[in-house]
Amino acid sequence: MATAASLLTTPTISTSISSPSRRIPEPALQLPTRAVTGGAIRPATLLGLGAAGLALATADPARAAAAALLLDGEPSNALSLPTWTVHVSSVVEWITAMGLVWQYGEVSGNESWKGLSWGMVPLLGGAFCACVWHFFYNSESLEVLVAIQAALTVLGNATMCLAAFRIYRSSEERSKNM
Repeated sequence: MATAASLLTTPTISTSISSPSRRIPEPALQLPTRAVTGGAIRPATLLGLGAAGLALATADPARAAAAALLLDGEPSNALSLPTWTVHVSSVVEWITAMGLVWQYGEVSGNESWKGLSWGMVPLLGGAFCACVWHFFYNSESLEVLVAIQAALTVLGNATMCLAAFRIYRSSEERSKNM
């Protein structure tokens, strides 16, 4: 496995002198070509700088640098572009839903809806755990994220259940007052 220092080296430029008697190739810039495979952009590229920054903050430097720079070959358990699209769009949809629920609480005047938005936060944390774990190809060194995701899922389901109950009680009280 390549070290972080070897992955961060400057690309080499091969130069040659052309002569009429022999054919020597033109100077060529030799860059790593693994970032683009078969003309398709790798899924990790689409995660952008935010995921790379998160990756650098959560893993050992050599592996994070390799993943962030997209120089390491993808193993067989790498997620496909459609799967990454589903993961990322699900997180974006969840954040959007949290915002819409909060706005509904403000517009309706029923503050208990804001509690539902807060109850959704642990599940968002679990989604981030899953995305980080997959970003590093389900690394054994990050298996703790699976346990954290499971705990956040249980906590999130409980907080959303509690929030839904509070909305129900608030709606009952409002109907009695009308």
